[in-house]
Amino acid sequence: MIEVVDVEQKKFLSILFKCCNVYSRIYQNKEGTAYVGRCPKCLKSVRILIGEGGTSARFFEVY
Repeated sequence: MIEVVDVEQKKFLSILFKCCNVYSRIYQNKEGTAYVGRCPKCLKSVRILIGEGGTSARFFEVY
């Protein structure tokens, strides 16, 4: 019998980096206050704050 272990998944947003026309995921920081990441090609950084009255959208474009 195989035992299934519930592993907590990291929260992420899907981002289209328009600078290089590539998709990537950015992940929530340790404090839970923002999603942070970089374009995988040119390393442009992005930070999306988490706050009250935000959106439920999970896909964004970054220019």
